[in-house]
This record gives sequence, C-alpha cells and structure tokens, in this order.
Amino acid sequence: MVSDADAIAAVVLEEFRKLPAKRKPAVRDNGLHEWVPLSGIVAKGSNFLKCVALATGMKCLPASKLSQANGVAIHDWHAEVLALRCFNRFLLDECNRLAQDSNAQSEFIIRNSSQKQFPPFTWRREVTLHMYCSEAPCGDASMELTMAAQTDSSPWESPPAASIPSSNPATSSPEPTPLPESTVTLLGRGYFSHLGIVRRKPARGDAPPTMSKSCSDKIALKQCTSLLSSLTSLFVSPSHVYLSSLVLPESQYSATGCTRCFGFDADSAPSKGRMSSLLHKSWDGYKATPFNVVTTEQEFDYSKKIITERTSSTDKIAASNLAKKQKTGGGVEEGLIGGVLQGRKSFDIKGASAVSRRKMWALALEVAQALAAAEREEEEQQVRGGMDLLLSEQGLGAGTYDGVKDGDLMRERRQVKDDVRREALKGWLRNTGDGGFSPTSS
Repeated sequence: MVSDADAIAAVVLEEFRKLPAKRKPAVRDNGLHEWVPLSGIVAKGSNFLKCVALATGMKCLPASKLSQANGVAIHDWHAEVLALRCFNRFLLDECNRLAQDSNAQSEFIIRNSSQKQFPPFTWRREVTLHMYCSEAPCGDASMELTMAAQTDSSPWESPPAASIPSSNPATSSPEPTPLPESTVTLLGRGYFSHLGIVRRKPARGDAPPTMSKSCSDKIALKQCTSLLSSLTSLFVSPSHVYLSSLVLPESQYSATGCTRCFGFDADSAPSKGRMSSLLHKSWDGYKATPFNVVTTEQEFDYSKKIITERTSSTDKIAASNLAKKQKTGGGVEEGLIGGVLQGRKSFDIKGASAVSRRKMWALALEVAQALAAAEREEEEQQVRGGMDLLLSEQGLGAGTYDGVKDGDLMRERRQVKDDVRREALKGWLRNTGDGGFSPTSS
C-alpha cells in the first residue's frame, strides 16, 4: 500500500519528469554531473492529489546586490523558497480568475459569502497542503546530517566576537544576547555545534555574504504566518493555508534536527522544539499550526545522493546554477539564472520572473481592481467599499513596495512575524534594501 508521503513525493517527481531537458541538470563539458534540490507544494482533496507548485534551485542574491534588485531579481531561489513563491503566484492567479468571472469556480479557493468580507477568498477547508523536499532544508533541520557528512565532526571554535542567540528552549539562556549585525558570521553550515539557532543560507567561504535566512527558518516561520506571502494575504484568509506535512526522503531526515527545528513541544523526544513557546498561540486570523514531518523511500533522480551514487565520487558532481519554477493549471514555466529569467541581464526589468516582487505586485493590483469594480457594479453606485480599501494607501496603493508591506492592512501579519522572531526565531535580521520601487518605476 502506498503511503501518503510516497504519494505526495510521487506526484511532485512525476511533474518534474514532464519537463523538457533544458530545465533539468545536465552533464557539463568537463564531465561534471549536475545535481539540484527539488521542492513542490501538493494539494490533497477528497478525490485528487495535485502538485500546484514546483521548483528547483539552490542559490541566493548577495546582500550587496539587494539595492540593485529593484523588485526584478528574486532574493532567494533555493527550491523550497521558490516553490512557496510559485504557490503564491498560483493562488493570485486563482483569485484573479474568480475576480474576473463571477461564474468561475476553483478546486482550491472559494469566495467569501459577502463581497465586503476581507479577505475576499478562503482556501477550501477540505483541501490539505503538503510540501515535498528532495534534500533536507538548509539550516537547523539539517545540522545533524551536515555533521555526519564531515570528515572531522569536531565542533568548530566559535568566533570570539559573536554572541550566539539560541532559538531552542533547551539551550538558550532566559535573555540571549542578539548577534550584532556587523558580526553575523554563522553561515548555513558553519559552527554546526550550535543548534536551534537562526542561520543564513549556506555558501562557499569565498562567496559574497547574503542575509537570506535558511530554508529551515523560513519553513518554521510558515507554521505561524501560513504559506501566504504578504501580497497574497490581502486576498486569501490564512486560516486553512498551513502545511499538514513536510515530506523528506528517509536519507534526508534527522528526527533530532527536525523536532528541534520545527517542533512545538518543549518535552518532546528526541529533542525539544524551538517553537514550543508559541504552542497554542493565535492572532487575528492566524494560529500556530504545527505540521508533521514524514518520510518517503522515493529519491529524486537529480538529488545529490543519487548523482553521487551514479558517478561513484563527490569529485565528479557539481551544483546546478539553473533554477526552475512551474505552477499547474496552464501556468508559467520559467528558468532562472541569478534570480532573473535565463538569458536576461542581471536586474533588467524584462528579466523579472512571474514570481518576482514587481510582477506579483502588478498582479495583485489587477486582482484588486477587478474585485473593486465588481463590488461597485453590484451596488450600482460609485461608493468606496471594502475592496477599494485594497487599492488605498493602506494597501496596494502605497507608493513603494515597502509601503505596501508596512500598510495598515498587513498590521496583524507583521505582528505574527514579530512575535515569532522575538519568542522562537531569535537573531533573525531582516533582509532589507529592495523595497523602494513602485509598480511603474524602471
């Protein structure tokens, strides 16, 4: 009998197999075999199991380049994060389809009973959401695996200037000292004896530093903010948009690491969960919602493990530079290099992905305008209703992207994130510098 985990993995892997060869890792001219992480979001209904978002990738934008991104370049294109962005694009497209056609129906979202209810859409309660990852998410959930892979697993000496905050109630002091921004030295795989902490994305020692947080930290945060992005949260209630399960290959699962990283139980075994201070925590529309971490025997054809076994040596493999995203339902399939569309120059506005900040904001405005027009038509008068509020300066009508995220309509979402970062994910420093653009700026 096929388990739910195997079925979820299978539907993602099958979706990947349908891709053309140009979207898959290759064998380079020098003989190196490429590998890449794969991640997908799967929706499970009473009579369907569908991969609604799919992505590969393992790179991110250096902090020094954020000011040039201009809403065009994606900051973090690790597979897990890119899949989440792809899922939110899928959701916005569903909202747009229903907003443009009052007779349209969706398998995934429903209109709220009142046109003035905010947000206007709700994810169907009976449809659960699941995430598949071909590799253990970088950061805290994978530290035991990282240690086991070292030739010498002795703890590294901690940097003398760094005071290391811990998010794990088992190891943290009552009031941990925040790590100064100027001395953030903990890379994704560095100093692996320090557990339960917020980490940056892993990178080579000679790579320019990034402020993007690890996939482990971002996925842990989603247990409170839901899978919705800031823009999508203006249209869809977060109440049912939480992961039910995270599916990992057995070879990529550490019970200790995953329990510590994602767990909400301070008394759980084999390790205590760093999210335990948030158990039973709720906000207006949001609620701490733990997911289950489950395993599958299935392996991705281009995982690091399989490619290494295929070549019989880690010296013959290389990480792929190509990121790829796709959503179902006639959606867009794209290849990305450096956070922009493959073949485009860095930060060229024509290279903006469909899941870039700029393109997502433009689509959100389109959805809001359609909803506001439908509301005014229903009332047969030009009144300022609930959907017009989305277009105001409190929402999508703010002059800059930062203005949208800092608007009144996102106050509760900001509170959720602030609480989680203060109580559980201590040491989280915001990745700022790419919020000053407007929808019409070039």
